[in-house]
Amino acid sequence: MLNMTWEFKLEPTSEQVAEIEDILDVCRNVWNFTLRERKDWLDSRKCPVNTCSIRQEFILSADAPFPVYARQCKALTSAKADFPRLKTVNAQVLQQVLRKLENSWESWRLKRSGLPRFKKPNRMRSFVFPQMLKNCISTEGIKLPQLGLVKVRWSREIPALLQVKQARIVRKASGYFVMLSLEAEVNIPSTMAHGHPLGIDVGLEYFLSTSDGEQVKRPRFFNKLHRKLTLLQRRLKTKQKGSANWLKLQKKIGRVHQRIADTRKDWHFKLAHHLCNQSGMVFVEDLDFRIMAKGMLGKHTLDAGLGQFANQILPWVCFKRDVFYAKVDARGTSQECPDCGAEVKKDLSVRVHQCPDCGSIKPRDIAAAQVICTRGQRGIENACRVEVTGASVMVSSQLVLKQEIFGVTQRISNHTVRLVG
Repeated sequence: MLNMTWEFKLEPTSEQVAEIEDILDVCRNVWNFTLRERKDWLDSRKCPVNTCSIRQEFILSADAPFPVYARQCKALTSAKADFPRLKTVNAQVLQQVLRKLENSWESWRLKRSGLPRFKKPNRMRSFVFPQMLKNCISTEGIKLPQLGLVKVRWSREIPALLQVKQARIVRKASGYFVMLSLEAEVNIPSTMAHGHPLGIDVGLEYFLSTSDGEQVKRPRFFNKLHRKLTLLQRRLKTKQKGSANWLKLQKKIGRVHQRIADTRKDWHFKLAHHLCNQSGMVFVEDLDFRIMAKGMLGKHTLDAGLGQFANQILPWVCFKRDVFYAKVDARGTSQECPDCGAEVKKDLSVRVHQCPDCGSIKPRDIAAAQVICTRGQRGIENACRVEVTGASVMVSSQLVLKQEIFGVTQRISNHTVRLVG
């Protein structure tokens, strides 16, 4: 089963824009009301009965069940009699709002994210049509429930093999977009390890360094438009909150932020294709970039978009280009010599790798990328019990295999060794 999501720009009429905004507002009200129900149930059970606040305390019945997704969906149906505005929105759209709240609540309960927040006006930016009509795609546009035929700027043709399963309408600073979930009844096997291996070490001094010796400088997307953002936000402070001029400036600021994000994403895709052009296997470190984003270099980490590139864009491009992609253990990649496997301790201020055993001297990031490449190949070799076809195995990987097979304890000198048998 192949699932993909493609994004297209919508060109709605003024009536359709008003309808989209009305749907978003109703979805926002449903989100806030159901979130308030959950919080009220939680607040009513925060303290013991004998230690309640003397001033005030919110109390629900002791046998009141927790408002889970199924109960809130049932209450939503009965609420349409008291709130006729709910009838103006597709029922499945409102159910998807409750489903999203349920997922956010469970994520908070499992300590994966923060507590869901109430949404202010204009903060609800998307809604989903979970079921689409048959033959809803045409050259004129896309036929959506409740909205009718909406013009679309088709940037690429959707193959006949793919079926449209659902559509998400998203409001951005530059307009309205539709994200189509496409599905095909095909089974695509996983990419096998083949071709030239490439290890990638990401960082801030250089966005990435490869095991082949290539280093790419980190582009500063945010810095180029930082002055413009500063001027716009300074002007925003003088406007009355909620006024027409305040909203105009908010839209301008949003367009600048979207321009930064689009530029970063485009650069990431081009770089990912450049890496796939020169390799058949790509290995990266298994890092949690959220931790890096919380440090004193968090602003630069978020500006570079390391997590978006390494965890989302690069794996997707490798999948499309039939390039093997894998993650390796990140511990000690910069403390190991890529040529002889010796441990070379150095702190972050040392930017040149110099091995006292074999005399290898090279940039620290390139040495780490070569270690990553070696570990990736070693993992494939251990899984397959054979040498990877078409891959040139690094010396340190050969060293480990030699020690495992023949029990060699002395350190092998710095030269290429071929495995026998």
